[in-house]
Amino acid sequence: MSEDPELNHDPLVSVIVLNYNGLSFLPGCFATLSECDYPNKELILLDNNSTDESVNFTKTNYPSVKIIQTGSNGGYSRAYNIAFETAKGKYFVLLNNDVKVSKNWLRPLVKIAENDTKICALQPKIRSMVDDGYFEYAGASGGCMDKYGYPFLRGRVFYTIEKDLGQYDDCCDIFWTSGAAMFVRADALAQSGTLDESLVHHMEEIDLCWRLSMSGYRLKVVPESTIYHHAGATIQAESFKKLYWNHRNGIFILLKNYSVVSLFKIMPFRILLDSINFFYSLSKLDFNHSYAIVKSHLWILFNLRLILQKRREVQKKRIIPDSDLAHIFYQGSIILEYFLRRKKTFKEIMES
Repeated sequence: MSEDPELNHDPLVSVIVLNYNGLSFLPGCFATLSECDYPNKELILLDNNSTDESVNFTKTNYPSVKIIQTGSNGGYSRAYNIAFETAKGKYFVLLNNDVKVSKNWLRPLVKIAENDTKICALQPKIRSMVDDGYFEYAGASGGCMDKYGYPFLRGRVFYTIEKDLGQYDDCCDIFWTSGAAMFVRADALAQSGTLDESLVHHMEEIDLCWRLSMSGYRLKVVPESTIYHHAGATIQAESFKKLYWNHRNGIFILLKNYSVVSLFKIMPFRILLDSINFFYSLSKLDFNHSYAIVKSHLWILFNLRLILQKRREVQKKRIIPDSDLAHIFYQGSIILEYFLRRKKTFKEIMES
């Protein structure tokens, strides 16, 4: 898929498609990637030990696609960390297999990154492949975070997904880029460190983006680039596993990445918010959610040694203090804005 570098001045981009038993999605994904008009790219199938015909399908129908087999399904972070050691691009794109891209999606991302070496990660606008005209739950038009560690998006706040009417088409700085389609500068990972495999599920990309900001880089959303994602179009009742991992990892990354001073300011209120959530869930007889909160906090208590180890690794690499990163956090509480003040969209919250 790549041209001779001697004849091409465009930097090499490694597009890495993570796959586990995703045969039904691969034809659409690779068909649109093959039609992409950016010339200097390598397409990689990163297969997490699939038991279906994903690898054979790719070999037969897309022989130019490189294949990396991880040997076991160790999760998102482990798979991509393996791929980072093999991919050759100046830039990596971490791409889900249930994605279809537009023909010109890649060039605007490369252009922004090439114009500023301090920009290390970018995200296209992500629209739903299922709910036509709407943003997609996992990416929308760029990720934000309040100072208490609750993530939200330009175009999706908790259970409210907005229709894309062009209201978030500005290219702007963001806190995190979606792991469904994350464009990242390869050499920036040497400074920030790669994905944290101890997070296991959920919020891995948010943690990485925070560490990239702590290393002195900026992140942007580039709505001129648009892709379509199948998953997460309609929010169903959240599973216990999803609730558990989100609560667990939300606290985990706070404890890893904030300074000691910031933790003393932030953590009491975060614990209070989780406590309110716990009792509210109990009052609604939502034992699934209340148990997920309890289990996540117990995991934190019983794994303080691991957390301290990870914290030391992160703080050793820190270049930018928390005081200089305050502007990338929403300084209020997204929980209070959404559930108490009934501000349901990104725009309403920012205006309040």
